[in-house]
Amino acid sequence: MTFKLVFRNTMLYILLIVICVLTIFPLLWGLGASFRSDDELFRYILPFSSKTFIPQEFTIEAYHKLFRDFDFLGPIINTLLVTIITICLGSIINSIAAFSFAVFDFKFKKIIFAVVMVSFMIPFEAIVMPLYIIVQKFRWVDTYYGLIIPTIADGLVLFLFTQFFKDIPISLIEAARVDGANWFTVYIRIIVPPSVTVFITAGLMTFMGVWNSYFWPLVVARSRNFRMIQTALAATKAEHETLWSVLYAGSLIAALIPLFLFLPFQKYFVQGYVGSGIKG
Repeated sequence: MTFKLVFRNTMLYILLIVICVLTIFPLLWGLGASFRSDDELFRYILPFSSKTFIPQEFTIEAYHKLFRDFDFLGPIINTLLVTIITICLGSIINSIAAFSFAVFDFKFKKIIFAVVMVSFMIPFEAIVMPLYIIVQKFRWVDTYYGLIIPTIADGLVLFLFTQFFKDIPISLIEAARVDGANWFTVYIRIIVPPSVTVFITAGLMTFMGVWNSYFWPLVVARSRNFRMIQTALAATKAEHETLWSVLYAGSLIAALIPLFLFLPFQKYFVQGYVGSGIKG
């Protein structure tokens, strides 16, 4: 092995280590800050030393306040419930719509698909007001319907499904139809089994979108009974003070739950993107 190759590999590993440290640093900082009081947090923040990161008086009071004073368990349950239902309904509806685009030829198909492509490029903030008016007319404000139904249809998820379904040999579908299978059977028996990776990818994308959603739950769910996890975190900021240790504790919980979900399915997430082709 030449000196040039050793030097290049060494620099590459150093760069990867630096990136890893920079990525993990916020989590480590939040972890340490969540186990200390606000007074201690500000006392040792400067100058930087080991005391800046390591709690000197270990305490779980921040977690007690989070679940006792802010009822953080309720938003966690609400978010999990909304996320699970949205993933299930979104996967079914978007995949069926994608099945139609991939298999059938119908009038204005290309125009409708183009509209779908444009839909996920529009900032959500641009459609919040008309969407809220619709939800209000249906009397879905402060209900699970208002949190779930407007987020089911997703242009990007539909696009991923469509691109993946286009790669499934049309001969399999034609053979199933010749054997007498109806379209529902074709969808269940021919389309779904080889598409597990893209379903997992779509589910993870939906999960991250709903879990990290702040603006829409803030607008449509005013009651504490329907508060989501991101809006619950914002509630730790009082008018004249911010409970930083409590905020760090809640942020750590909000970050670790999707992290533990994403890591086991990371391989399928990448395979789903690759399998979809991201091509025309």
